[in-house]
Amino acid sequence: MQVKIADTWKNILQPQFEKPYFKELIDFVKSEYQKHTCYPQENDIFAAFDFCAFDDLKVVIIGQDPYHGENQANGLCFSVKDEIKHPPSLVNIFKEISTDLNQEIPQSGNLEEWAKQGVLLLNATLTVRAHEAGSHQKKGWETFTDAVIKKISDEKENIVFLLWGKFAESKTKLINIEKHTIFTAPHPSPLGAWRGWFGSKHFSKTNKFLKSIGKKEINW
Repeated sequence: MQVKIADTWKNILQPQFEKPYFKELIDFVKSEYQKHTCYPQENDIFAAFDFCAFDDLKVVIIGQDPYHGENQANGLCFSVKDEIKHPPSLVNIFKEISTDLNQEIPQSGNLEEWAKQGVLLLNATLTVRAHEAGSHQKKGWETFTDAVIKKISDEKENIVFLLWGKFAESKTKLINIEKHTIFTAPHPSPLGAWRGWFGSKHFSKTNKFLKSIGKKEINW
């Protein structure tokens, strides 16, 4: 299995690819994909980086695991392939956008267009075994994605980090809060959405901030 990642990220992340933990991780992932059904498809594992160039980066949204249902995951956190039913968390994300920005809920749950506008949709763990949530956690992915977050914090300025739920909020320690803007809210899953996800207005707040620093707003 080769690591195919967009050129804009390759040089920045190259030191991670050469570390022992990453080589062990790739060996593990390669073995899992050979022995089991895993998601997303192999060529979508690094899709978050493929669609969102480092130079264009404006917003980071952090998820935990890819969807583990059939044909759902497409390599972008909270996103699903076209024609796939919206999972509950994505339903609530779209409901909040609809209320916050007074716009219709889209038919497709594919968030590639967000990524192309500079939104990095980063899961902490980039792969999962089918129907086994969390099955690829603590194998090295978190070390890699933490390094990504830290690198963004160190190398960029004025990035908006949207941290939904306690897991995502735990990544605050990797972010220089003097250089970047962080918005936190409960996770949009049905379990926590009613505790403050609805009404959090993260999408209008993000656009207001981007506009204030002279950057183009995101078409959510």
